[in-house]
Amino acid sequence: LQLVESGGGLVRPGGSLRLSCEASGFTLDSYAIGWFRQPPGRGRGGVSCITRSGVVTKYAASVKGRFTLSRDNAKNTVYLQMNSLKPEDTGVYYCAAPRTYSSAANFVNSCFEGYAYHYWGQGTQVTVSS
Repeated sequence: LQLVESGGGLVRPGGSLRLSCEASGFTLDSYAIGWFRQPPGRGRGGVSCITRSGVVTKYAASVKGRFTLSRDNAKNTVYLQMNSLKPEDTGVYYCAAPRTYSSAANFVNSCFEGYAYHYWGQGTQVTVSS
C-alpha cells in the first residue's frame, strides 16, 4: 500500500495550493485519511482528517476556515485545498491512512495522533514566503 503526496511548492503569503494524496495499490475509499505537517525544526502535527465516506472532516484550529479537505474516491485521491496561506504554514505535509477503522467517531477523535496511522506518504514541501 502506498500513498503519494503532490502539489507542494513555494507560494507567497495569501496564496493558495492544492495538495493531493493519491493511493497506489489499494482502493482509497476503504480508508480514512489524515494530513499532518512538520514545520522546520519542529515535530509533526495534525492538520486535517476525513472519514471514509467524506462526510466528516476535522481541522486544526490554526487552519480552520482556510483549508478544505475533500476526497474523490473515483480518482483514488484526497485533496487538501489551502487558501490564504501564511508563513507559519510552511513545512513538509504528509498524508496517512489508518490500518483499522472502527467508526467515523472513533477515527475523528484520534485523527490528529500519529499513532492512529499505519501508512504514510513521503511528504511534500510547502514553503510560504515573500
